[in-house]
Amino acid sequence: MSLLQETSAPRRARRKEARPGELLDAALSLFVEKGFAATRVEEVAHRAGVSKGTLFLYFPSKEELFKAVVRETIAGRFAEWNEELDRFEGDTASLVRHLMHSWWERVGQTQAAGITKLVMSEASLFPEIAAFYQHEVITPGHQLIRRVLQRGMDRGEFQSLDLDHAIYSLIAPMIFLIMWKHSLAPCCPRDESIDPLRFIDSQATLLLEGMLLRRAA
Repeated sequence: MSLLQETSAPRRARRKEARPGELLDAALSLFVEKGFAATRVEEVAHRAGVSKGTLFLYFPSKEELFKAVVRETIAGRFAEWNEELDRFEGDTASLVRHLMHSWWERVGQTQAAGITKLVMSEASLFPEIAAFYQHEVITPGHQLIRRVLQRGMDRGEFQSLDLDHAIYSLIAPMIFLIMWKHSLAPCCPRDESIDPLRFIDSQATLLLEGMLLRRAA
């Protein structure tokens, strides 16, 4: 085997191994730019630099491609967050702030945040996608936040909360940031722009003031 053959073979192998990741990156970009309905698998393959046939080797349909994108960019984070919750030693107010900041750093400020806007816009048109997102993202997210709030109550830090609804108090600011980022932010005047981390800190303070248990003097 010539030196050229020896050096080119590993490159081809690496290229083949990298294809699923490249396809997911291309799909994420197009889903966020165009939405689920308007994105065609041919476009995803072209942007990733492969044939449509190659795409179908890894993902048999556009729906399966979308599911893989969600698992890779959002759903896979919940195992990390639950492990962090198990290890966290500080007070629960600090844990709430950590969770909100962590969400922004790992999802909110990334392109993956656009998937949430996509689902909110197109869920009624694609019930299977909506059910998948509910199972893989919404339900685990609710369970994680419920664990955090229950921790605060169990430790005597938070007052008794209606957890079925209190979880939405933490979710609502995050949804607002996503919708703002993927709608008004690009055309918002500079003096009316929102600093995401300052917004999160402000919301956390307001929420925690309402949740903390007030002890009699």
